[in-house]
Amino acid sequence: MVGSIGFSRPAAVAVLKRRSCFILHLTLLLPAVRASGQLTGSPLVCQKTCLCASTIISCSKKNLTNVPNALPSYAAVLDLSFNSITKLQAEWTGIRLDRLQSLLLSNNNLTFLSSEAFVNVRKLRYLDLSFNSLRLLDEYIFEPLENLEVLLLYKNHISQIDRSAFSGLVELQRLYLSHNQISRIPVELLKGRGRLESLRLLDVSSNRIKALPLDELQALPAWIKNGLYFHNNPLTCSCELYELMAHWELRELSPSTDFSSNHTCVTSGQPKEKMAILDLTRQYLNCSEVKGFKKEGYLEQSLVLDCDTRQKNMVKRWVLPGNLTLSQNETTLILNESSLRIGPLKVEDSGVYTCYATSDSFNETLYVTVVVFNTTMSKGLENLKTAYTTLVACLISLVMILIYLFFTPCRCACCPGQNMEKNDAKDSLHSSTVTLSQAHEETWQERVGGGGFLYRHAAFLEPKEQLEQNGRLNPISEEDEEWQGANRGRTRSDVSSVCSNSPMVI
Repeated sequence: MVGSIGFSRPAAVAVLKRRSCFILHLTLLLPAVRASGQLTGSPLVCQKTCLCASTIISCSKKNLTNVPNALPSYAAVLDLSFNSITKLQAEWTGIRLDRLQSLLLSNNNLTFLSSEAFVNVRKLRYLDLSFNSLRLLDEYIFEPLENLEVLLLYKNHISQIDRSAFSGLVELQRLYLSHNQISRIPVELLKGRGRLESLRLLDVSSNRIKALPLDELQALPAWIKNGLYFHNNPLTCSCELYELMAHWELRELSPSTDFSSNHTCVTSGQPKEKMAILDLTRQYLNCSEVKGFKKEGYLEQSLVLDCDTRQKNMVKRWVLPGNLTLSQNETTLILNESSLRIGPLKVEDSGVYTCYATSDSFNETLYVTVVVFNTTMSKGLENLKTAYTTLVACLISLVMILIYLFFTPCRCACCPGQNMEKNDAKDSLHSSTVTLSQAHEETWQERVGGGGFLYRHAAFLEPKEQLEQNGRLNPISEEDEEWQGANRGRTRSDVSSVCSNSPMVI
């Protein structure tokens, strides 16, 4: 009887195995369910999980680790700030939110953004990712946001930005990248193929930028420069940097006027010092002072004047020197809505040209001083070549003089190494006409003593009416006798001695 109701030993073992497998599967399933709940977040419950006010869903400061699921499709504003959401996964919304225009994710310690994080929120116009821990921006990460106008990325740890990260943001007007670790200005967003046509403000202040693309920035239109903020960066001091900031100061561009005390640079010497950029002309580099806007030209040339306003799409009107209109001057021509062409230039085209720009909320007046030189460009080049040739000739002459002074052999009796002693009164050195060397004197004495042939050393005299070199008159007043032929034994020649003050007869 007992045996009929009891389990045999093999059957009991099989039952225990089935129960253990069930418990094992249940144990493995529970963490997965819990993890799935963490990835998708708990369901949204208005007045309990978040605050719902019409189309606004406010979940700020709710200690959330994930975005709530089952978000209403009518939501226009979603505030998830001041939570602990560290990652924004792909399809975090679960459904498309085509009405969502503002998404606030600031102060969440975000470290990761999926490349498909914004696929279901393509209609966003305002995205706040500030005060997080993002370190890089991958390629095309914001591409789905074709309607985005404002993007806040300040106060992160961003040090790497892919050149295509902001690609597709055709409506972006304001981009805030301050207080990061960026080492360069993404100038490709302002010019060239990657330019964001609608961008009005780019803030890269308080980063790690040491050098600026000065030529590229100087060439930008004033309405773009008026929204480019780069203060509080460790820029290296230079006169080119000073010139850039001086021009911005003269134009009263907002980055210069609003943060004038924050535009500093670091000197290159030791120790390194921080100083105001606009003080470089007076204290450190002695840079040339920038004074207004001036254009120079030559006769028969052409100049183009730009009405470079601080706002885009303004109505502009030019007034010529002497308050003349364009119709009163045959040498002026409007190229487009902001440029004025002058040429071929004449001297009377010099003066101050004024551009009046107006809009519904802003008025601006620009002055451009034009100076026309009374010569052609070719004549100016010829003058330059002549001056250059003259300078080269002067230098060559100076070199030749120096060579003559320092390398010409010394011929005077007092030169070292000549071993020449002072002659007696008969070999006076006061005469510059003929100089008898000591060797010649010795030869003359030997010939006299031996009865040999005499060497005649004749002095080439000046005309009789002039004074001798020693200042005395010729003591013999009559004319020298002419040669009479071979039968004349001796003729008398008056020869001035080159060694004494008295005449010598040979």
